[in-house]
Formats: sequence, C-alpha cells, structure tokens
Amino acid sequence: MANAESVPRWAARSPLVIHAPTMDDPWRWLGRGWEDLWRNPLLSLGYGAAFVGIGLLVTAGLWALGLESMAPALAAGFTLLGPVLAVGLYEMSRRYEARESVSLRAVVAPRVPSPPQFAFLAFVLMFLFLIWLRLATLNYALFTHGSYVPVRDFLDFALKTEEGLTMLVVGTLAGGALAAIAYAISAISVPLLLRHDIDVLTAIWISVQTVLNHPGPMLLWAWLIAVLTAIGLATMFLGLIVVFPLIGHATWHAYRTIVIGESSPP
Repeated sequence: MANAESVPRWAARSPLVIHAPTMDDPWRWLGRGWEDLWRNPLLSLGYGAAFVGIGLLVTAGLWALGLESMAPALAAGFTLLGPVLAVGLYEMSRRYEARESVSLRAVVAPRVPSPPQFAFLAFVLMFLFLIWLRLATLNYALFTHGSYVPVRDFLDFALKTEEGLTMLVVGTLAGGALAAIAYAISAISVPLLLRHDIDVLTAIWISVQTVLNHPGPMLLWAWLIAVLTAIGLATMFLGLIVVFPLIGHATWHAYRTIVIGESSPP
C-alpha cells in the first residue's frame, strides 16, 4: 500500500487517513463486490430489480406521453443519482464485514450518523441530475428546432444527419462534464457519511481529493462503472438487476480500501 495521506485537521472531526489506491484495486473491488452480491442474492438482486422496475415504469410513462425520445437522457441521468440510491447495498456490505445480521428493514432504511448531512449530499446529486435533464432538453430542442422527432425516426436523425450528430456530441460533452463532477463528489463520500459522523463538505472534500490525487486507479474505477452501467442500460435496463448491486457492493470495498479511521455510527 502506498504512503497514507492524513486529512487536514480542519477537514474532519474524526481521525481519518486516506490510503492511495493502486491500479489493481478496482479489479479487487469488483471481485469483492461480486462475492457480496452472492452472499444474499435474493436481497441484492431484489434491490437491483426494484430500481429496474422503477426505471421501466418511468420509461413506460414517457412512452405514454409521447416523449419516448427523452428516455435515453433520463437513463443517463440515473448514473448521477446511483451513489445515493445504492446506500442500502453499502449497508449490506458493511454488515457482512462486521458479521452483523442483514435484514430487509436494515437495507431499506439504513441508519446514518447524521441524516441531515446525508440528505444534503443527496440534494447536491439531485441538483446535478436536474441540471442534466434541463441541458438535455435544451440540447434536443436546439438541434430539432423545437419540433419533436418520433422515436421511429430518432436514430436516423441522431446518426445520419449533421444536426443529429452535433446534438450527440454536445450532449455527450455536457453529460460527461456533469458525470465527472458527480463522480468526484460521490466516489467515496456516500459510504463515508454512512459510517462516519462528519459533515457533508468534509466528505465531499475527501472524495474529490482522492480522485484528484490518484487519477490512475480512480479513473479506471470510473471507466469500469461506466462500462458496466452501459451494458446494463443496453439490455433494456434488465442487466442493471446485476450491475447495480455489483457496483454498489464494490463501491463499499473501494471506500474501505481508501479510508481508514474510527467509525462512529449510532
């Protein structure tokens, strides 16, 4: 393990130490996440299936409203909220590690040391999600000149016209920028707030500094998350039944590799 980096005194109320991840660690996190996934597959896969069900209902609603072309943008925005939505999976992995019993109630409503701090982080990610939806809507309206393109013609428009290709490039750049911000903010901050009684700005600071100071392994981890999520979305959300809990469990192990310190949950 590389040399540890102590968090500045002003940045934390508990003695946290940040350890540098290595390029091999993201693969280990996935392996440990896979092991946790199969410790209680009914609960883990059920967790993933619940969110897939919500996604399918939302997609059906968009289709009923004639807005099905907006479904890809909404699905992409899901990745911005994923770290908060996976909190129950972090709790499962925490309990496995602590050799505590795992129940549906504990997973659905995990206890956090400071609910207001956790809620504020959720609000920040929701705000980024709303920004993305607004940008995606404006981008779509700009390049379609305010007219709606039926879903049967959308792929031809997006892939075979100059306006469509430009729309994809602009949307990808905007979405990528927001995704990078969300990733830096939430890479390890959500598990931090689940385990430690610290303020949300400290948790965000630690997460951002970890990403900036160790770009190699943290970018590899971001790439693995992006690839797995893309596979899940490409299977009409069904792949997310496995991918979502896998990433959630693995994220807990990423946090446990990087952050060392006294925990103070209730």
